Amino acid sequence: MKGGATSGPVAVVDCGTNTTRLLITGGSEPAADRRSEITRLGRGVDATGRLDPSAVERTLECLIQYRRAIDDHNPTAVRFVATSAARDAANRSDFLQPAESILGAAPEVLSGREEAEAAFLGAISELDPAEGPYLVVDIGGGSTELAYGERDCTDALSLDIGSVRLTEKYIHHDPPQPEELAACLSVTELHLDDAVRAIPALGGPCRLVGVAGTITTVAAVELGLATYDRDRVHHFRLSKEAAEDVFRTLATETLADRVHNPGLHPGRADVIVAGVCILVRIMRYFDFEECLVSESDLLDGLALGLLEA
Repeated sequence: MKGGATSGPVAVVDCGTNTTRLLITGGSEPAADRRSEITRLGRGVDATGRLDPSAVERTLECLIQYRRAIDDHNPTAVRFVATSAARDAANRSDFLQPAESILGAAPEVLSGREEAEAAFLGAISELDPAEGPYLVVDIGGGSTELAYGERDCTDALSLDIGSVRLTEKYIHHDPPQPEELAACLSVTELHLDDAVRAIPALGGPCRLVGVAGTITTVAAVELGLATYDRDRVHHFRLSKEAAEDVFRTLATETLADRVHNPGLHPGRADVIVAGVCILVRIMRYFDFEECLVSESDLLDGLALGLLEA
């Protein structure tokens, strides 16, 4: 395996706070392999500033499986990125060094802006620029990225709010207490105030596009998908009313009940409420009536960058 752009298939690995993902695509295999596993690499990072050894071990075990898949397809370019958890952890090398040995690719710790720009590229790759401008929202485990533009991303930033981060910081009861939900919503609003000051264009008309696990999960729950169907989730129009309804349902259930919602992966059930707090607060704040849900996201944007360079 070697780095650099190529016309053949490429592989991208993304190690986030909550999930570790793989995409192999390009060449004669437009969607050769796409995988996602909840490894919770960023568990406890917000409180301790360090990666937990058990979380590192879980994620490395996942990467061993991904390396086997990569070898099966023999891509000519591999890109390995890490995001919020690695950005925040003082001991990130405890993970990145063995991960590099497993994957055979040098790790890149993306900045928040780089993460937002790649998510934007992936999300709008199949959309008409004339229907923009677009606000692409990527709600992750440790951070939430906002990217704005039409054909190209013209402004982007990263907010230190995410499903895992807010859960660990504010949600301590099962089900969450009203004041805990209020804290998640209020903190999100404060970050959005900062975002509008940084990117005034966000206050104008734009179309909301949502990517990543929180938003695709809300869509899947709204659709009642007993078996996850990527094609049905991709470009699903999630109304504000539906998002609010899913929020009320999930936030008032115990974890034991919540896991039975069709469309909700059990490994995401303990952090989904905080993630949905972020989504509904964004839709309320900017008065969006709907969110176009996209399965094309950061991974796809990074892959496109390799294929088109």
